[in-house]
Amino acid sequence: MTRWPVAARLALVAVIVAVALAVALWPRSADAPDPGQQAPRAAAVSPAERAAAGLLPCPGPAGATAAPAESGAAGETPLAGLNLTCLADGEPVDLGAALAGRPALLNLWAYWCAPCAQELPHLQEYARQAGDRITVLTVHSDPEEAKALSRLTGLGITLPGVLDPSAALRNAVGAPAVLPISVLLRADGTVADVVVRSFTDTGDIGRTVAAELGVSL
Repeated sequence: MTRWPVAARLALVAVIVAVALAVALWPRSADAPDPGQQAPRAAAVSPAERAAAGLLPCPGPAGATAAPAESGAAGETPLAGLNLTCLADGEPVDLGAALAGRPALLNLWAYWCAPCAQELPHLQEYARQAGDRITVLTVHSDPEEAKALSRLTGLGITLPGVLDPSAALRNAVGAPAVLPISVLLRADGTVADVVVRSFTDTGDIGRTVAAELGVSL
């Protein structure tokens, strides 16, 4: 059996390594899927669709004076810097800033959630009775914004709401992956309670909020 000289064997190894590197670095086809590419987003909602829903404007920081957080730093509250989309106008809302200075009830729901549909009218009536003593905000926890607006219109709900397609708020407060959920926030932005159940009626909401936040109807 013929044996190759050492120099020839080394040259062959070098050629194999060069070919392997060329294959690994060869540009991918433009049609090849990108593993890091995000899934397509839901279709955009037009201003006319938003106007037809008739939702109240989302709360804003104008005129709000934030109470100091229990930790002594507003940036340490769970919603600090959390930006979501307002369903009424499509504009971004910094929840930490928008909710500062007043207790809040954030209701996490989705258009396909039957218990949510039963609960939302009670929340709207509670918000009407409570007035400016507390902020009641719906949080649609699904990417389908158009379906959220359609569902709210069908239920006659005009509460201010935001879109949370990636469950950022739920993750921020450590809530479980179920719906509906209501997050009760103190005026300083800290979480008083995460209610993992449906409210049965307006009185149920009032009693729960009064016990956790001290806001009575």
